[in-house]
Amino acid sequence: MTAIEIEYCVPCGFLDRAEEIQHTLLQQFGQQIERVALVTGDHGVLTVTVDGERVWDKSEDEYDPDLILRRVRPHVSA
Repeated sequence: MTAIEIEYCVPCGFLDRAEEIQHTLLQQFGQQIERVALVTGDHGVLTVTVDGERVWDKSEDEYDPDLILRRVRPHVSA
């Protein structure tokens, strides 16, 4: 099953965004995924990794939960 990690910058206050991404992914994929884990970080990080592959990074892409869903979807087995 698919394991997703959301690494977020604690000092930057990105917890709300990380939780929003987590909620969106769980709502969309539910039991199709093994877990959506929040991982603490710093230095402005906000990334989404699926099975070890980074699929979204705040430093490269605008914050858009729909875009993140589209990037994760191909990795989730039906």
